[in-house]
Parts: sequence; C-alpha cells; structure tokens
Amino acid sequence: MAPRTNDTPPTGEQDTAPAGKHDTTPTRKHDATPTRKSRTAPTGKSRTAPPPPPQTSRAPRAGRPGKGSAEDAPDERVVAVRRTAAIGRRVRGPRLGGSALLLAVALTAGSLAVGALRDHTAPAAAAAPAALSPALLNSGDLDTGITALQARLRAQPRDFGGWATLGLAYVEQARTKGDPARYPQAEKALDRSLGIAPGNDQALAGRAALAAARHDFAGALAHADRALKQNPYSERALSSRIDALVELGRYTAASKAADTADSRRPGIPVFTRYAYVHELRGDVRTARRVLEQALAGAATRGDVAYVATQLGRLAWNQGDYAGALTRYARALAADEDYLPALEGRARAQFASGDRAAAIRGMEQVVARYPLPGPLVVLGELYEDRGGAGDRARAAEQYALVDAWTALARANGVDADLDTALAAADHGDRAAALRAARAEWSRRRTVHTADALAWALHVNGRDEEALPYARRATATGYRDAAFLYHRGMIERATGHGDRARTLLRAALELNPGFSPLGAREARAALGASR
Repeated sequence: MAPRTNDTPPTGEQDTAPAGKHDTTPTRKHDATPTRKSRTAPTGKSRTAPPPPPQTSRAPRAGRPGKGSAEDAPDERVVAVRRTAAIGRRVRGPRLGGSALLLAVALTAGSLAVGALRDHTAPAAAAAPAALSPALLNSGDLDTGITALQARLRAQPRDFGGWATLGLAYVEQARTKGDPARYPQAEKALDRSLGIAPGNDQALAGRAALAAARHDFAGALAHADRALKQNPYSERALSSRIDALVELGRYTAASKAADTADSRRPGIPVFTRYAYVHELRGDVRTARRVLEQALAGAATRGDVAYVATQLGRLAWNQGDYAGALTRYARALAADEDYLPALEGRARAQFASGDRAAAIRGMEQVVARYPLPGPLVVLGELYEDRGGAGDRARAAEQYALVDAWTALARANGVDADLDTALAAADHGDRAAALRAARAEWSRRRTVHTADALAWALHVNGRDEEALPYARRATATGYRDAAFLYHRGMIERATGHGDRARTLLRAALELNPGFSPLGAREARAALGASR
C-alpha cells in the first residue's frame, strides 16, 4: 500500500487478521522460557499491545504481603489465592521448567526472554555459552543478576552470549525502573556481543527488543527477521516479530506470524500474543480461552503473575470488574510487587466504585514507576475526586508525563504516541496533533488511528478526524475508549443517532473505562436527549 501523507485520511479497509485454521486453544506444552509482555492499560493507558506488548516486571518474590505491598491491609482475594496456591504446591510438588528471567518492554509490548539463551534447535544458539545461572536470574533481584553478570564478563570478556544477556537485562532494567537512560548501555552490550560473534541470533534478538523499546518497530522487525535466519526456532525473535507486526498495524501478517511461532515454539510467550491478535479483531472468546490455557500451564510464579494479569486486563476491558479483581488477586498472590497487576487492580477498584483504594494503589505504582499511562490515570483520579488541592495534584502528574517524554527522547525513544495521548486531554493540543501525525506516518495501527482522530477532534478538526475514528474501530477491537472517541467525533460532525449508539456501547462495554471520559460520555448522552 502506497504511503499516505500525514494529512490524508485513510481509505479502504483496516488490515485485519482473517479467521484462520488455528482458532482453537493451543494445547502443546511450552518448552522454552516465557517472555513477559506488558501491556499497560489504555487511554491513560499506553496504547500498545499487552503485553503481547509491548507490553514484564522484576522476577517474583514469594511470601506474604508486607513492606512495599500494594496496600496497608492485604487484599482478601490475594490472601485466599495465595493460601490455595500453597496447598496446591504441597500436593503437586515442585514443577520443572520455567523461566530464567522474564523480560518485557512495557513501553511497547515487544518482549524477549533472557533465559532463552538455552534455545538449542539451531547450531548458533547451541554454541552460545551459558552466561549466567538461571537460578540467579530468577532469584528475584534483577540488579543482583546484572551485577553478577558484569563480574562474569570481566572474567570472561569473550562470552558473546553473556553480552547479549546483559543487553537484554539493561532493556528490562530500563523498563522496570522507568529509566530510558539504560538503553544506550543495552546498545553497547549488544554491539559488544556482535563484535565477538557477528550475526549471533541472541544479540540480534536483543537488538529487536531494544528497537521495540524505543518504538522503532520497523527496526525491531528487521532485527527479528535477521535473528530468525540464524535460528528459526528462537522464541525471543519469533515473539518480537509478532509484536513488531502488531505495532506496525500489519494484523494479517501478525496472525500468520503467531501461527508460525506456535508451530515452532508453542508456549506462554506465543500463546499470549496469539490471544492478543484475536482480541484485536474482536474475538474475545478465543483470546480468553487461550489465556486460560496458558495460565493452566504456567509453571512459575512469574508466568502466573503475567498471564493472570492479562486475563484481568481482558476482563476489565469487557466491564467484568469482579472477574478482573479476582485475576489480579491471583497475579499478586504469585508476585505481590508485580506492577501491571497493581496498576490493573487500581483501575478495577475505581471502576467498581472504590475510588480511595484506586488512588492509593495508583499512587504507589507511580511512586515506583512514573510512566505516562499510570501518571495520566492518577491525574484523572485526582480530578474526578475534586478535593482541595486535587487539581494541582493532577497538574503535577501531567507535568511528569512531559518530563518522562523528554527523558525518553533523549535516549532514542520515539514517544510520540505517549505524547499525543496525554497532551490531547491534558496538555498542549497543537503538540498532541503534531505527535499523532508523526506517529501515524510511521505506523498505521488502530491505536495510532484513535490517537490521531482524538488529537484532530480536540483541535476542532472533526471532519478530518472522522475517517481515522472509524478506522480505529474497523477491526472489531472492543475498547470502550475507542467507542467513546468515535462517538464524540460522530456527534461533533452531526451524526447524532450514530453518536448515541457508540456512546451507549462504550458505557455498556466498560462503564469505568476512564475516570473523566466515562463521565463525559454520560454527560453527552444526557445532553442529547
């Protein structure tokens, strides 16, 4: 398809993934290290795939909630799930396998596992030395693992697999600490690996992860393809390839890539991506079934936390808040510090009517990880509460988004989508439109179409916005924010009946989708009576 200029509305159909032969839940047991995928929640949510995307946290810790837990009093659901899980572990005994370290890029949903160094289906991977003990990397402290790996590399500087692992670990450290300054370090480590062993698939897959973290999805795809030429069974590269295609809006190709990955390396990383590809075309039932299958096969606390969180996010998107809270409880029973579950629980608590718990939980998330999605949600929670000083508190959160964006760009991250989403509602609207146009010129996803439509709307350019808003909902992806945005744009362009239908659909699907957006949708419906 010929590229369009930034000002040209899209024409034709969205590149949706057709229903294919692989419409049943994968049943093969995963045999390699799972990747975590962060998909931080939308509008206020980061508009990238779940982690599929990307999209996930430090390795899990066992134990009861204590210092640093999500709330002063432990969530009863978490306690109950942890007690049940402990009984199950005593009955079943320890399970074999699992992951050495789960690496994900929350900014992008592009994720790769460090522990996949043990890919052994191609000579290049088999030749890689074991860079670091999986037990150490899975011990719960990424910083300690990195320190140990650095010490090893000082003693064995020709360990190209170790340098590749270190590069991936820096990418994960950047994500977990919200510090893009780690990306240049990751780049140097990966370059060192390739300098020692040119073309090794581990470092090429690492470059794919780094490119995805910086929102260079075309680069991520190219690096993943190069890695797969060296090792067609590299789980990391197969997973990154799906992520890159999703984030480029090439959904048909992403569906085929998910089928290929499932045939070569079935497992949790592939299952979660396969589920998201189905979710993007509105097939929530298959997405849920695949995730439930993945959760049933999860062998480590990290896997349980990740997959349960994805199920929680899916339930929240469909307005099932009780189900979402139950899933998040299971995730937090496995890892009480798992950021996406803490964030998701806060959203579900607000949607369930517990605003105080939601604010408390989101404050703790932001204190540890000041990323754009949680910052915007916390700001909107303050605005919704409307107490003394809350407007100033909200403004502080929105200002921190600008600070994060500046830091991200200084370290090679394309932050235009984050900027567009936050600035359209809470900042410089002209800047939001510039950022959305820039992002659309690079990738044509449902998320970028929605962001561009909304940026045009807030700048009073609704006729221009309408084709993008319609494109954002063309795949059948069930997102209440998309429906709300399109409904408001249809309303502004004189399509009253269609606007009411869309706004009602948004509130029926997920009435708590946004602290402020849901309120505005209800007001618009009331005004149109």
